[in-house]
Amino acid sequence: MARWLIISGVVLILAGFCWPWITRLGLGHLPGDISIERKGFSFYFPITTSLIVSILLSLIFWLFRK
Repeated sequence: MARWLIISGVVLILAGFCWPWITRLGLGHLPGDISIERKGFSFYFPITTSLIVSILLSLIFWLFRK
């Protein structure tokens, strides 16, 4: 359990350092993401981005299991 917590922490720290480059990839503004903006109200739900991140994380965890 401690090993997974350390690995998760390192991955989050690396993602934080790489965030300026990650935002340039366009994640968060993909086709399929729902964005509604009206006067005094905005709603954003990144469906496609969430699916891509979920698939990538599943692949990474699957590779670590082997």
